[in-house]
This record gives sequence, structure tokens and C-alpha cells, in this order.
Amino acid sequence: MATIGLSREYPCRTGAPAIHAVDPAIFALRYFMSCMACGFCNDQCCDHGVDVDLENAQRLLGLGPEFEARVAAPSSEWFTRDPVCDEEFPSGTHVRTRVRNGKCVFVSTGGRGCSIHAYCLEKGIDYHTLKPMVSTLFPVTFERGVLVPSAEAVDGSLICSGKGATLYEGVRGELEYYFGVEFVAELDALYTIVMASEAGPRPSTGSG
Repeated sequence: MATIGLSREYPCRTGAPAIHAVDPAIFALRYFMSCMACGFCNDQCCDHGVDVDLENAQRLLGLGPEFEARVAAPSSEWFTRDPVCDEEFPSGTHVRTRVRNGKCVFVSTGGRGCSIHAYCLEKGIDYHTLKPMVSTLFPVTFERGVLVPSAEAVDGSLICSGKGATLYEGVRGELEYYFGVEFVAELDALYTIVMASEAGPRPSTGSG
């Protein structure tokens, strides 16, 4: 199915990206959304690095020794060296987290999940200020202003693909945080139409 244009462009609260269309596949593809309750994936979604806004990377580098001690590599090895110009990132530039021993450098060294997210929860910090947006929205992402499923969800290589919530249900609360109530209201309406055509469930109306 072709992408669906939205009634207007919705800019992210950080200024970029701005979304003007959606791939309806995010309403149909499914995955096991309760990430930390998963006992079979071995953090497979952390096998690769992730694009991170340059200013976001600088905030992480500024956290100091306490946070650095939680990461499996010195801060000089956290990110790729050559920034990439990209207008879909707030600063207009992104770098990428590096991979170490087959996992993103920020995967937790003492357990499951993301060390950035865990640090924020422990310190009472809003994780949106430090965790890369691309990570937070996974397995949904954005390309040239279109909200799309991540490649791993499309090709089925994501180990938890196939059963559970739809991609949209899984990240609805995060989309509301980044793009606002009106954005998810329009997506809810589209979701209802798409799912009705497949005799599927209606989306949750909660905020995440």
C-alpha cells in the first residue's frame, strides 16, 4: 500500500524531523512490544549502532565519569568520528553509536537493555533528553518526512516480529511525546480505517 499523506506537516518538538506522511505498514506489522519482558531475543535490536543527533551525543559525552563507567568502552570510542549532515536531525548533523563485541556500545554491561535508558531511570532524568530518538521510536523510524517501519520489521529479521502489538501501538506514546496530540489523533483515525479493512483491533486511546 502506498504511503498516506497527512493533513499537514507535523514537526517534532525538537524541530526535526517533520512528518508529512505515513507508511500504513506500521499499522499492520506486529512485534513483541514488551521489550524488557522478552526472554528470547538477547537484545538483538542492540546488535547495530544507531544514528544519534550530534548535540545529543555531546550531552552524553558531558555526563562524566559516573556514566562512562557504565559503558563498555571509553567515551572516545562511543561514536563514529565523521558527522553526517542530515536535516532530519535537530542539529542538522548526526553521528552513529559504535558497535563493540557485536552490540551497540551502550547496551547494558550488567543486564538487559540500554544503559542510557537505565541511567535516566535511576537518576530521575527524562530519557528523551539523552536516549537517541531513533532508538526510542524503534521499530518505527522516519525517512524524508515519512513515518515508516524499520527495515528489520519489514524483512522479518527482527526476532520478535510477527506476533503481539502493532508497531504503531507499541510506539504511540512516544509519537505523541515527539509530535503531539493532534499527530496521534490523525494517526489513530488512519489506524482505525486500515485495521477495519483487515478486521483487526482498534488502537489504545491512552497516551502510552
